[in-house]
Amino acid sequence: MPIHANQKTRMFLVFGGVLASLVFSLNGSFAQKARTAGPPTFYRDVLPILEEHCQSCHRAGGIAPMPFETYEDTKPFADAIRRTTQEKSMPPWFADPNVGRFSNDPSLRPAETGTLTAWAAANSPAGETKDEPPARRWAENWSIPKPDLVLKMAQAVPLPASGDIEYTYEIVPTNFTEDRWVQMAEVLPALRSNVHHAVVYVRPPDSNWLRHAPVGVPFTASTLTDPEDRRGAHWTDSDVLLVYAPGSSPDAWPEAMAKFIPAGSDLVFQVHYTTNGRAASDQSSIGLIFSKHAPEQRALTLQLTNDHFVIPPGAPDYRVEARGTLPNDATLRSFFPHMHLRGKRFEYNLIRKNASAGGKPDYAIEPLLRVNYHFHWQMSYRLAEPRFLRAGTELQAVAWYDNSKANAHNPDASAEVRWGEQTYDEMMVGFFDVAVPAAVDKQHFFIRKKEEQQVR
Repeated sequence: MPIHANQKTRMFLVFGGVLASLVFSLNGSFAQKARTAGPPTFYRDVLPILEEHCQSCHRAGGIAPMPFETYEDTKPFADAIRRTTQEKSMPPWFADPNVGRFSNDPSLRPAETGTLTAWAAANSPAGETKDEPPARRWAENWSIPKPDLVLKMAQAVPLPASGDIEYTYEIVPTNFTEDRWVQMAEVLPALRSNVHHAVVYVRPPDSNWLRHAPVGVPFTASTLTDPEDRRGAHWTDSDVLLVYAPGSSPDAWPEAMAKFIPAGSDLVFQVHYTTNGRAASDQSSIGLIFSKHAPEQRALTLQLTNDHFVIPPGAPDYRVEARGTLPNDATLRSFFPHMHLRGKRFEYNLIRKNASAGGKPDYAIEPLLRVNYHFHWQMSYRLAEPRFLRAGTELQAVAWYDNSKANAHNPDASAEVRWGEQTYDEMMVGFFDVAVPAAVDKQHFFIRKKEEQQVR
């Protein structure tokens, strides 16, 4: 199956979960050290760990239900912190540690989990405030530094108290008079509890996508009168600027790399809202930090997608696959797997074709990422060492689904499940980011070279 230039994404996340329990015992060497040197204290030993690994979510205005910024805020949760860091449910990370290395892995080092355990066991002493490290500075509610520009939906989207909500769009003009390169970007929902996911697309001034749709007001596919616009609300080949879901990381590219927004472009917000029993409204924003100079490389978000599957009722481990070959050379940088309520596992592989002794093709699979998919968190996984891949390299994405009664999130184990927008439907999307020369846009990237120049 060829790599899709773009299809709409569907994301589902629930955040603000309950910290779980696990009993942990200190090993002898650490316990001996704790007895001789005294127990860890909050200001000297614990707060630096929280700043590095936890406060991106656990801070005032963050997505977590409680902040871990002060001693008074943190002490009541000392035992919960001990338990969840030992069971490795916090910080959340779901990649198989035996496959690949990732630069954004927030997992604690053994010494850090030992420190948190010893602190809780010692009744969570505060220690001396003189040992307090400098506070980590956050730009209002942003995880990125203070944005150079914030673009906000011009009009709030009214949300009902119950029922399904059709995918909602809002076109936001950038009014850029010159081309801009974006090095960091973050979506900030006004109503996190209702934003199931958001995708922000770049619509260049010469694009015909949603050309008759209203600007600055929310709309859905069913409210559009132009047939081409209605089709466009279900598919586009426009560049993805950013994908957001609660728990996902904002985009932050190396200095020599960025995403491109041509002068005169619009940003198109596509938001999937869910209801929670209360009527409300959302007016989301995106924060942008621009490159100081033109980069050497452009970041593109691509995907492997299979939307023609049927998951049988009760199937506990149903496999769905998508494959595609790179049309041109690219440097593979990160992954973002996406499924819905029945998602179980997801992996990315390289498939290499070798000649066997009998002259028949022989395939070797190199795993790049294996994720034990977690319903509550959909995360990106950034390679610690990006991989340069030649044109013709074959990529494979494989997803497994649990449609059985054993899946606590399964809305209906008796249902035959197909691709669909709502969370009781399913999706199979393997996003991945690549870097290409700055002058190569997505349309040119998908112009394939002659067959003999491709890797097979």
